[in-house]
Amino acid sequence: MIPIGDLKRQYQQIKSDIDSAISRVLDSGWYVLGKELSFFELEFANYCGKKYGIGLGNGFDALHLTLRALNIGPGDEVITVPNTAIPTVAAITASGATPVFVDVREDSLIDPSKVEDAITENTKAIMPVHLYGDVCDINSLNVISKMHDVPIIEDCAQAHGAFYKEQTVPISNIGCFSFYPSKNLGALGDAGMVVTNNKSLSEKLKLLRHYGQSDKYHAKISGFNSRLDELQAAILRTELPYLDFWMRERRARAAVYTTSLSDIVDTPIEKLDTAHAYHLYVIQTDQRDELKEGLNERNVGSDIHYPIPLHLQEAYSHLGYHEGDFPVAERLSQRILSLPIFPQLEDKEQMKVIESVRSALE
Repeated sequence: MIPIGDLKRQYQQIKSDIDSAISRVLDSGWYVLGKELSFFELEFANYCGKKYGIGLGNGFDALHLTLRALNIGPGDEVITVPNTAIPTVAAITASGATPVFVDVREDSLIDPSKVEDAITENTKAIMPVHLYGDVCDINSLNVISKMHDVPIIEDCAQAHGAFYKEQTVPISNIGCFSFYPSKNLGALGDAGMVVTNNKSLSEKLKLLRHYGQSDKYHAKISGFNSRLDELQAAILRTELPYLDFWMRERRARAAVYTTSLSDIVDTPIEKLDTAHAYHLYVIQTDQRDELKEGLNERNVGSDIHYPIPLHLQEAYSHLGYHEGDFPVAERLSQRILSLPIFPQLEDKEQMKVIESVRSALE
């Protein structure tokens, strides 16, 4: 079976570097809130063009604690999309705020015109998702943000390395990342980070991640336990110099797919001045289910990201949304299919994927 991704191949590609980083941490005897994290926070923030990086336990906490740090909670509303992974919305509800969904454009990304319509006096943040590694229209969202004095919190969990006009995401002031193992920059366990130019926000996040403590046994605020540990920080530091190379490899494979398949399925469209990171390569077809079954029969992996829009999930039925409320997101959920894409995907494997898609549909 050709897999959607293969973390073992990635490890084997840089095995000696990873093993060395792990040994370095084990030899140090310091495993939490040490120099590996401090260096990685600086290095990744710099990579993103931001001043501050705050390492956290996972991507969910990056979103959740950012909301907490901005004093967003019960009675407040956060605008986001229904066609994202569950953690995006789970982070909003964990803060006590209410998620307000808006529909997306045909590219699966948030529709700024719908955001403008959804703004109320209770709106306290806009949370766009750079889904699949593509970059949202942050320029249009920034106009809305400034007009209504509402911050943008970019969910960058799938967009490591993506950029618009030479600016790596996040484009605005706050970006939240997951380093879950399957991400373009992935740890060997859970990890996350917030990057920002806002010093006061960074300082509050550092309190929140460590029980609210300013120093040992002294809590300034009520906090949580969410720390990116030294082992994961060292591993991520080792991988970071490879990120741009891996992104180029993803983009090269995406280009081959697009050239080879655009006549029989809808393929991703590269937007002007934007570099898609291709965390996922997602095609669209009205024969999605038949194609997925056909690929499985031909030993080609595929997946659906995501099959059930969040406004139709049981967990969020209390929000009062119904089928038909977000027609674009709902229609896309019936047409999308993710094909194998990762930097170590071999040419012969990709050719088999392409041949299998064509034969399954034809």
